[in-house]
This record gives sequence, C-alpha cells and structure tokens, in this order.
Amino acid sequence: MALSGAAAAQTLQPYAVTGDAIPASLTGAAGDPTRGRILVLNRTSTCILCHSGPFPEEKFQGDLAPSLAGSGSRWTAGQLRLRVVDAPRLNPATIMPSYYRIEALQRVGAPWRGKPILSAEQIEDVVAYLATLRE
Repeated sequence: MALSGAAAAQTLQPYAVTGDAIPASLTGAAGDPTRGRILVLNRTSTCILCHSGPFPEEKFQGDLAPSLAGSGSRWTAGQLRLRVVDAPRLNPATIMPSYYRIEALQRVGAPWRGKPILSAEQIEDVVAYLATLRE
C-alpha cells in the first residue's frame, strides 16, 4: 500500500476540533477497518514502530507509546481521529507526528514537506480500525 502517493495527492480537508476530538469524519464517510489494520501494521505509516497491540503476527512492536489494545474502549472515534490527525495538539511533548498537518511542524523529512503523512481516507481507515480494538 503506497502511502506517499495517496497522501501527496490529497488536499487537506477542513475539520473542526471540539474539546479533545474531531467529531466529524474528514471524508464525510466511515473508514474501512480492514484497510486501517493494514496501515497500522505497515511500518511506513510508523504506528507499530512506537505502539504495540493485538498483532501476534508482528514480532517487532514498539514500546515507546501506549499499547493500541483497547483503543476503541478508551476513546471515541472523534478522540482517536484527533490523536492521529494532530497528537501534539493534545500533548505538546509527544513524539507522535501529526499525520494530517502540514504547517508549523519541526524536523519534517524532505519527502513529507508540504504534504500530510496520511490522506483523509487513510486517517478514517485507521480510526475505523482502532475503534474496533475493544480489549
């Protein structure tokens, strides 16, 4: 699954933050949890470089960030969406990148300057998958 091509072609969709969430889908539609799981496990999107989770087939999972197990029980879809879109908004000290921001960022690799890491559709797919993780 090519991340850079889809994300590079994506124009950022406007969104509204309410409290600690982005309540509305970035695309106006629900994401696909099957595609979201693929993205979470794809080392290009970097989720499992820092997070672990219920992925027994993945031998090398991160331990720098909280486990993704139970994400859907801990947070609403809107809360998950904001954490993926712009985690530093909630915790300025986090090392988690903003996956759907392109302005006011620091230490951005040349291939990612001026474009989001994930497209709106990919964000929704990741959110849909994380929301299924209930235990």
